[in-house]
Amino acid sequence: MAGVTHHVLSGLPLARSTVPRAAHLREVPHVVADALADPRTRVLAVRDGGLLLTDDGRVRWLDPASAGALIAAGDPDAGMPGPTSDAWLLLGEQDDGTRVLALRLPDQHPLTAGGEPADVLVHLSDGPAGPGGWASLRAVGASLDAHDAGLATAAVALDAWHDRHPRCPRCGAPTRVAQAGWSRVCDVDGSEHYPRTDPAVIMAVVDDADRLLLGHAAAWPAGRWSTLAGFVEAGESAEQAVRREVLEETGVLVGDVAYVGSQPWPFPASLMLGFRARATSTHVEVDGVEMADARWFTRDELTAAVDSGEVLLPGGASIARALVEQWWSRPGA
Repeated sequence: MAGVTHHVLSGLPLARSTVPRAAHLREVPHVVADALADPRTRVLAVRDGGLLLTDDGRVRWLDPASAGALIAAGDPDAGMPGPTSDAWLLLGEQDDGTRVLALRLPDQHPLTAGGEPADVLVHLSDGPAGPGGWASLRAVGASLDAHDAGLATAAVALDAWHDRHPRCPRCGAPTRVAQAGWSRVCDVDGSEHYPRTDPAVIMAVVDDADRLLLGHAAAWPAGRWSTLAGFVEAGESAEQAVRREVLEETGVLVGDVAYVGSQPWPFPASLMLGFRARATSTHVEVDGVEMADARWFTRDELTAAVDSGEVLLPGGASIARALVEQWWSRPGA
């Protein structure tokens, strides 16, 4: 199939990381301040789900001085955020003791491709300077290596959580950042709050003829098809969620459900639990609300549809794409 290759679920680009998160450092006093004072520290800039990249598509790693220049590029009057502000997140520590931080920039930060000032480029440590620019993690996740993909995923997830949870959910008071960016504390009622992760199921549904069930959501552009997915409801197991979602969206009954892998999906805060599910019925009747269409595909049919442009598969960074590729490459599995 054009554009489809064998894909191992354990190798999902957004599921890998080669840098320990170093949770034991989060309570160390002045850990972020010490990292910012160390020129070896690497900083990843994140803004509204996007990353700052080099001109060849890699993460543009900055040192602390570069990070300061990047802030000034957006607002010449802005000073360096204090180490206890929620602008800084401790992502981990490399084997050689180098700390890794994320710098959260405002969504309106004006730096764009070609607009990066020369003084930022001077401090780069990852090769020749280029114009670079911002790119969504969704778009570039599949092309990043394990080191950058894992850290970028954590940075994007934490950035989204801080952006959406500046106040205490119990009393409404403003909260302050704690644990080097991994929690927030309300000083009014003393409560602590941590990033939430919403479990969602995503499934490759196959029938006895080894056909794959794909759906076209009502909100998607024409031609986009993917595996079925949905959030786990309160009081429900993941396997129950698989059967319920498939039935609700397509009217297809599911019997056996087998777990195959997971992927963090920080858009903004999901953990995708991947399954292979065996259908016990094949009649399709979409709900017409979430799902506009759903079809069974043989391998030859899906190959032809992709090659002709009739079907656009999910992006390479997604577990949905991995599930499709796993089914396509393993007939009868």
